[in-house]
Amino acid sequence: MNWGLSSRHGIGPLNLNGIEWNAHKRAALAAGLDAAIVDAIAAGKRPAKMQPDEDAVYTLGTELLRTKQVSDATFQTAVKAVGERGVVDLISVMGYYQMVSMLLNVDRYPLGEGVQPELKPLP
Repeated sequence: MNWGLSSRHGIGPLNLNGIEWNAHKRAALAAGLDAAIVDAIAAGKRPAKMQPDEDAVYTLGTELLRTKQVSDATFQTAVKAVGERGVVDLISVMGYYQMVSMLLNVDRYPLGEGVQPELKPLP
């Protein structure tokens, strides 16, 4: 399971910071996540083709942050894909990166000299 971009598909619609994106994008690609998935997530779109565990994580993260809850079906699919502990870990990581991103955004922490932001604000 590649958790590298769970922050974008979970918290990206709210407040993901460019520093977080850059670090996780590199890690996800290095771990073998399909570049088409990365591109779709960066554009704020649901990736067209995901492995079942990637789909379960994407669906849980997106649903949780958009509605502040998940359906029983979404929860059960995620548990089947990554286990109950994996679901707890995912929710914890999403909350942590949401907090980190908010801190970096409020601080207006720079991306670094010569680095251009890759993410556009999502609608």
